[in-house]
Amino acid sequence: MLLPLFFGPLGVPELLIIFFIIFLIFGANKLPQLGAGLGEGIKNFKRSIKGDGDELPPDNSSDDSKDKEASD
Repeated sequence: MLLPLFFGPLGVPELLIIFFIIFLIFGANKLPQLGAGLGEGIKNFKRSIKGDGDELPPDNSSDDSKDKEASD
């Protein structure tokens, strides 16, 4: 007899065990960074689904106008 791959919905105890294992693997210092990265990824995904995110935001790290003003 084959066991089903999905035994039922996840309850609170199962979710707590999963979060505890994630906490043990990544540690307390990395969890906010992981959450922020996950949230940013979801936001970008939703934006791309809507079609609003066709263009990437401008990269401010290599602003040529500041370099030109500094050399004058």
